[in-house]
Amino acid sequence: MPFIPHTEEDVREMLAAIGVGSFEELFDEVPRELRGRVGASVPPGLTEMEVTRLMHRRAERDGSWLNFIGAGAYEHHIPAAVWQIATRGEFYSAYTPYQAEASQGTLQLLFEYQTMMASLAGLEVTNASLYDGASALAEAVLMAVRAHKSARRVLIPATVNPVWRKVVRTIVRNQGIELLEAPYCSAAGHTLPGALEKFAAQDLAALVVPQPNFFGVLEPVDELADWAHAHGALAISVVNPVALALLKPPGQWGADGADIAVGDGQPLGVPLASGGPYFGFMACRRALTRQMPGRIVGETVDTDGRPGYTLTLQAREQHIRRSKATSNICTNQGLMVTAATIYMALLGPAGLARVARASHANALALATKLAEIEGVARAFSGPIFHETVLRLPVPVAPVMRALKAQGILGGLNLKHAYPELGDALLVCATETKNEQDLAFYAENLARIVGKRQAPRSGALKPTNS
Repeated sequence: MPFIPHTEEDVREMLAAIGVGSFEELFDEVPRELRGRVGASVPPGLTEMEVTRLMHRRAERDGSWLNFIGAGAYEHHIPAAVWQIATRGEFYSAYTPYQAEASQGTLQLLFEYQTMMASLAGLEVTNASLYDGASALAEAVLMAVRAHKSARRVLIPATVNPVWRKVVRTIVRNQGIELLEAPYCSAAGHTLPGALEKFAAQDLAALVVPQPNFFGVLEPVDELADWAHAHGALAISVVNPVALALLKPPGQWGADGADIAVGDGQPLGVPLASGGPYFGFMACRRALTRQMPGRIVGETVDTDGRPGYTLTLQAREQHIRRSKATSNICTNQGLMVTAATIYMALLGPAGLARVARASHANALALATKLAEIEGVARAFSGPIFHETVLRLPVPVAPVMRALKAQGILGGLNLKHAYPELGDALLVCATETKNEQDLAFYAENLARIVGKRQAPRSGALKPTNS
């Protein structure tokens, strides 16, 4: 059903314009005996999210997955209005707004997006999107090196998404930039500022600080940001935009705040869609604006004093000499940004905070249920947002296969990315999960783990001597 944006006042004005007193009068030629009557068997009303869930269950008769995988791409409820509006022709088919006078609607939306992201990040300037979160981090590393001018080393904790670290290494390795990996606390699951002292003698351009980190654990961001500045480095924050509805924004970290904030905007109204397209966001301090890649939309006035919008900064290779460009990737994700802007506008600050709180609560509830299973334990003691790492008493891969046979995507096996953790599983829960989902997962995991722990039939049992 299409989203109808008419307010009650809009409806009254339209009815008055055609001389009709009420909406029901439009159907007065339909005989009363033929009009539908609300029966006693009609069930109570449902929310949009509940209706969507119900219809998906009925439509997907061949089964649907109960998803507990996060790891950088998150399943959130997307109100129907988001993509109903985003796919209107004015937005869906609009090309890059090079000709400002013909692109005022697109430019205004991008300006509003920048305003929202600057508010979330607590920083002064944002650009009009990048390719994705991983390449946004790579761009931030390049940006920090340009701004620092002398140092070409960047310290990246092992708690940053391993895929993102690979992307950064691929993009910067041929530019003489060295990436140093900072260890994490094996007990708490976050970076300890004291563990960075062995890098203090290095000439660092920047320290990357994730919040939350890849394990879902919250980092001591104030101490880390202050450590970076005390050692002459910029602080680059890697943040989840939904978490920022609750957590301290990067611009307020430590004494002086982070210098650059990046992340993936996928949680803001963009579906998982088999891995993309998503979009990257970037915010920074005003002093670093000229080093920022991508484009910035600015607000101005025309000769008659009316407000207007234009591309204020576009230091990309498409517009200037390649050697002078701040980015050679160039791709922005206008349609994804459009959806994110509509999503944030519909939810508002309070709505986004409710999503974050519900996700956090579900993650804690899930971690508690799963940790009650014999042999299953949380790997880290640090506080989390909506993901956590569990240690299993049996190999993770066969457990994941058994869960999938029950329609459950149980999480991400960390065996390859973090072999030191042993049989570890990263699980995620957002506001899309309910108590029945959590219980269903816990019951199946308990059964599967218990079955695999049980002694095999015919095996010799130990005896007391």
